[in-house]
Amino acid sequence: MGFFSQLENRSREIDSLLCIGLDPHLDQIPSPDARSAEHFCLELIEATADLALAYKPNSAFFEVFGQEGMSALKNVISKIPKVIPVILDAKRGDIASSAQAYARAAFETLGADAVTVNPYLGYDAITPFLRDKDHGVFLLCKTSNPGAGDIQDLRLSSDFVKITTGTNPTVYEMVASMAMEWNKDDNLGLVVGATQPEALARVRKVATHLWFLSPGVGAQGGDLTLALKAGLRTDGMGMIIPVSRGISKTANPRQAAEELRLEINQARKNSLNLEPAAIQPHSITDLDLVNLAGYLLETGCVKFGEFRLKSGLISPIYIDLRRLVGYPNLLHRIATAYLRILSGLSFDRLAALPYAALPIATAISLQSGWPMVYPRKETKAYGTRADIEGIYSSGERVVLIDDLATTGGSKFEAIEKLLSAGMIVEDVVVLIDRQSGASEKLTSAGYEMHAIFTLTQLLIYWEQSQLITMDQVQVVRKFISETGKNESS
Repeated sequence: MGFFSQLENRSREIDSLLCIGLDPHLDQIPSPDARSAEHFCLELIEATADLALAYKPNSAFFEVFGQEGMSALKNVISKIPKVIPVILDAKRGDIASSAQAYARAAFETLGADAVTVNPYLGYDAITPFLRDKDHGVFLLCKTSNPGAGDIQDLRLSSDFVKITTGTNPTVYEMVASMAMEWNKDDNLGLVVGATQPEALARVRKVATHLWFLSPGVGAQGGDLTLALKAGLRTDGMGMIIPVSRGISKTANPRQAAEELRLEINQARKNSLNLEPAAIQPHSITDLDLVNLAGYLLETGCVKFGEFRLKSGLISPIYIDLRRLVGYPNLLHRIATAYLRILSGLSFDRLAALPYAALPIATAISLQSGWPMVYPRKETKAYGTRADIEGIYSSGERVVLIDDLATTGGSKFEAIEKLLSAGMIVEDVVVLIDRQSGASEKLTSAGYEMHAIFTLTQLLIYWEQSQLITMDQVQVVRKFISETGKNESS
């Protein structure tokens, strides 16, 4: 599992989003030396280990004591139970061999599980920290300090940037968009301060499933409920709330930590408007995606040969997801994969395309509680003569659910019916994008298409798992390339 899958497991096991900061300020330790700093942290760990989702030691408060301070920091990290992730707050940012050395220092020398990193120098400054998927990176995105807006709030020209927030995104939204692309191994998250809920919400719209480290609750004045409402995923996960002085400066740190954990959970429940039992795990790891890709082959949902598609194209690969109704466990897993994307979108109802997407959307609805409608292929000739089945109101947002995307024709037919009924459509979510022009056509019409897999990604998974031959890979890749050229010409 990647770093964040491990973190999420810990969160669910102890029902906590609380991260305890290990910041031995000089005014909180008996004497200004490394030994006092170390003792201060060890006492805090001993008192709160069963309540902490993670610990976050701040490197600066140890570095100030020189070599002895770094030894103290290493010893503090070594005393934290292995099941509790350690996030080193060091805000590293350099390139090439310097970045590699910083990564080794954080993960090998000090033994941290994750580290905060500055994205200002670009992707090559981050890659040394991402190489081992067991180690995590929190990329500075929208920080909680008052001066953060000097650079992070600057707006970029939409001529050069295309992300889901619309025109003229901010620098911090661009960082979030890049993080989504760079998160290949489930080990990249973002630092997004809790002091500005509006910014939190904007980042969540871009970084739909990434974990946020969100400082600012407590001493910096962040409103916990507003922050959680803006930044949580719909499964009640995705945010780590670090608190330092709000625990360490109290007479009873354990009691303070327990009260904070309960306060966070209550605010989490209120912000989601869910009963505790309704907050269910909706996460899916990269390993799950690899397994899903394999199951699609094993169950005959994907076949190789020569097939004429609905669009008229002759394809070397055929995908028949109607077969999923015969595999309920697989259908459940696929619904969970959809939730990974849907948790970051804004909508009132699911809208499923008949016929293959109907069982998929039903499985999603049963897991999430989101209601669904579906546009009929043909207008009902009797009874209500409805074009749309289900309960809805004009002005509601719906997200279109389908199994595949090829040229996009069926999506536009469904969207037209939904719009005629007064509903608003912004997003389309599919299991597989065949990369035959649908995404581009939808984008040009003002809609955003999201796919769990592209056909290229599936080929990579199957090839790496040795489930298909190199000849099959090459034939399908040629088909993708040729259909892509035809659609763009």
